[in-house]
Amino acid sequence: MIRFPGTELDAATADFIRANGIRAVCLFRQNMRDTEQLTRLTTDLRAVLGPEALIAIDQEGGAVVRSTWVPAPPAAMALGAADDTDLARRTGAAVARAVKALGFNWNFAPVLDLNNNPRNPVIAERSFGADPQRAADLALAWMAGSEAEGVACCVKHFPGHGDTSVDSHRDLPTVAKPRAELERFEFAPFRRAAPLAPAVMTAHIVYPSIDANNPATMSPSILDGILRRDWDYRGVIITDGMDMHAIAGRYGVGNAAVRALKAGADMVMALGTPATQEDTLAAIAAAIADGTLSAADVAARLGRLRALATRYPCAAHPYATDAADRATMAEGWRRALTARGTPRRPAPGARLRLVARQDVVSDGVSEAGVPAAAVAACLGKLFDVELATFADAETFDWSALPADGRFTVLASTSRLRYGPHARTTWKPDLHLALWNPYQALDIDAPALMTYGFAPPALEAVHAWLAGEIEATGRCPVPGF
Repeated sequence: MIRFPGTELDAATADFIRANGIRAVCLFRQNMRDTEQLTRLTTDLRAVLGPEALIAIDQEGGAVVRSTWVPAPPAAMALGAADDTDLARRTGAAVARAVKALGFNWNFAPVLDLNNNPRNPVIAERSFGADPQRAADLALAWMAGSEAEGVACCVKHFPGHGDTSVDSHRDLPTVAKPRAELERFEFAPFRRAAPLAPAVMTAHIVYPSIDANNPATMSPSILDGILRRDWDYRGVIITDGMDMHAIAGRYGVGNAAVRALKAGADMVMALGTPATQEDTLAAIAAAIADGTLSAADVAARLGRLRALATRYPCAAHPYATDAADRATMAEGWRRALTARGTPRRPAPGARLRLVARQDVVSDGVSEAGVPAAAVAACLGKLFDVELATFADAETFDWSALPADGRFTVLASTSRLRYGPHARTTWKPDLHLALWNPYQALDIDAPALMTYGFAPPALEAVHAWLAGEIEATGRCPVPGF
């Protein structure tokens, strides 16, 4: 599987796909502008990928969405807070309808990682929670909704990225737990999903109790041993991006691709540059030529990929349920709203000071957060709002804010946890945790947690502030 830049299929990329028999592409935000453009792009891709085309997207929900103009799904942890499998199923179906209409047949979701590490820098609200049973119930309901609409899911990141404090996009994490503990927690949702999931994505993480020498992506003990042999998994195994520093920086993309396929993966996600994609192709071709990858193994992998593409045909479809799907998403965001402590609403028309970050940037996985001005506009419908922004939370002097009686609201609009300065000196009257719920643990103030910053999340906050709804969600991870 490859990626490429731009919003059109250029001639060089089309020639590269044809010449190398590429059958799979993953599209990102940089490839998308609007429905008309994206539908044209996926149509052009199908023409060059052929009848077994697999066109993929990361449309998880919350901050991890690529097509941002379609109905905005709640994050997995928002659905965990709402704790309703029917809502999860309806959400998965609505996501599938939207992406299928755009020409996708493979969605890299849902996330089955259990977020049992508050310092996890990359999963957090992408997880359905910390309890393996309930997280699996919700994730499988979400997947059933997608399945009913004809879009293949891909559960991730096997065998679990939840208990790490390192982002595998940046370095190679280790989960040093005994096998028995992994079986009870991290493995449990994946084991339940194995008979049902069309595809599984691997984690670039070392699990020393199983294989101290290889990350899961390149571990025969994990991919072939546990997933294929022990659990009898018969779907597609695809790696996470092989351009991530956990892999490319340590093993080299070509070597790593061959090792992943040899370990049991069916497809490598070569999301790097054309040069690294060429290196990957050359390494795989050499491994087939010298017998490192046997003809039988290659045939089995191609057969599984062919079966996936056949079961989930790729073609754009009319999208007739936009309004109904937006209503489903709005329901999810509202029911997810979670209070920590006893947050109080300012009086209607009250003088209010909003404190928020100046910049909103992507962390490389998620889309950029909500701008401070957008939060101010939301609150400004109800209150007299003065906006104060900061560039660096660790140097922002909270005591310098005017002591003028304004009700002070902190809006957290990034995934970053707060450092010691903010944790010990910031004193808002209300904390709106609009992305990472763990930020509510950093600031000593009553908090309202949304698990995401999409427009319907802000609309839910507005409804709570207006007294139209209560915060009925329950955060599905310990500590709250």
